[in-house]
Amino acid sequence: MEEYKHYPVMLNEAVGALNCTDGKLYIDATLGGGGYSELILKQISPNGQLIAFDVDEAAIKYAGEKLKDYKNLTIVNESYTNIKKYLEKNKIKEITGGIVFDLGASSAQLTSKERGFSFLSNSKLDMRFNQRADFSAYDVVNDYREDELVRIFSEYGEERFSKRIAKKIAEKRKIKNIVTTKELTDIIFEATPRIKSKIHPATRVFQAIRIEVNHELDNIKNTLNEVLTLLSNGAILSVVTFHSLEDRIVKQFFKYYSHEWIDAQERSIEYARGGIIKYNKPLIELINKKPITACEEEIKINPPSRSAKLRAARRINK
Repeated sequence: MEEYKHYPVMLNEAVGALNCTDGKLYIDATLGGGGYSELILKQISPNGQLIAFDVDEAAIKYAGEKLKDYKNLTIVNESYTNIKKYLEKNKIKEITGGIVFDLGASSAQLTSKERGFSFLSNSKLDMRFNQRADFSAYDVVNDYREDELVRIFSEYGEERFSKRIAKKIAEKRKIKNIVTTKELTDIIFEATPRIKSKIHPATRVFQAIRIEVNHELDNIKNTLNEVLTLLSNGAILSVVTFHSLEDRIVKQFFKYYSHEWIDAQERSIEYARGGIIKYNKPLIELINKKPITACEEEIKINPPSRSAKLRAARRINK
């Protein structure tokens, strides 16, 4: 079996935050290579249950074989955005133990020559986590209006030369469609001035396109709100992010629900009628007020872990 390469970042910290207990139900929202799942299963067996989600069939094949001896594991070939739907369909009312998210793309995905995530190898523009999806990087690069490209490069890539790059893409695709990662990388090189930087000129644009293709930020926002309602009192939410945009969403979510909060719909109704706006009790308490980062030893072994941040919270007042 070919190895599905994915280093489980801050493995002990992310799983440790769950305070795993035998007999409870846990969710691994992003199965990947099965690193988090394996450690969770070791700590909750024989009576605990784990449900793991992933859209990547290569990941499921690898992790499924790796974890085949665990009878208390259910692997679901669906996005973590379908956690609530899956639990409702299977009449599971609550997540009694906790849920862990590893929001980074796996090493296997990023380094695959066929998946089109990397500018370091030449392949078709793809970048889909879910290979069954119809929409890909090719569609973004060739079909989006120039101003739409500027927006996603700026918002999702924080790219300072967004306008130059979008303009050059628009010029080139008038001649012929942009098909490969090398073609796109060459265009980015041509559009950007030579400046001293440790970051490859294509890094931010490729990140932005990947986020757009997979709806990553919207998925995080929506799913966090959904799983919050599914956590039983005392259950843990453990989230590892890999760039500032993801971390900002998680940080704001944790900050909002760890204080008294206002339901947006109720606020709108009461404001319109001139009524009293109701404040709700906090729904979570922070386990770590500041994000946990990888230690120097881990960063040496796996350099991408340098950007990772772990935030964890406990459900209360349910």
